[in-house]
Amino acid sequence: MILTRKQREILDYITRFIDEKGYSPSLVEIGEHFGLRSPATVHKHIDNLRRKGLVRKSWNVNRSLELTPAARGAMGVRAIRLPLAGRVAAGEPIEAPEQREVIAVPEDMTGPGECYVLEVRGDSMLDEQIRDGDHVVVEKRARARDGEVVVALIDGDETTLKTFHRDGSRVRLQPANPSMSPIILPADRVMIQGVVIGLLRRY
Repeated sequence: MILTRKQREILDYITRFIDEKGYSPSLVEIGEHFGLRSPATVHKHIDNLRRKGLVRKSWNVNRSLELTPAARGAMGVRAIRLPLAGRVAAGEPIEAPEQREVIAVPEDMTGPGECYVLEVRGDSMLDEQIRDGDHVVVEKRARARDGEVVVALIDGDETTLKTFHRDGSRVRLQPANPSMSPIILPADRVMIQGVVIGLLRRY
């Protein structure tokens, strides 16, 4: 894969932005970062990366840039294999998953602790850019900080994906979708199984 210096810099910026924030930069943000005043110039660089099979984009849709598997290879990112532990609901809770296969994950998307991958079902986390069918990388932890997206086990047999908040002796599992209500429970009914640290999207 032959990239110009500017193409590699832009691809590196997009990769770091997605890894840090979980969603893609806008074309305006790319232009501002590189001092490119003309939107047409940014479009041209992105289109060149698209033609080389490194990014996908839905035109006229903001923050729709997606990295292809080839992009990770072009950046020299090593992949490691993590267990695909099942499904987690980003909606109503569903049964706790059981480990059944493995999935390749960029090494820089994992944390220092034990990690695994879950497939997302439901649309309650849309405002966190987590969609139905996505895969989330989860670092296994028993505790979470307020505002972290967690995999929570409810009453010992159901899991759900939500943003964690502690309200005194109760826990609020907050969806990132204004049409859905939070799940509020006594803290002893909720067990944190892990914290989301990465996002994968397949086509």
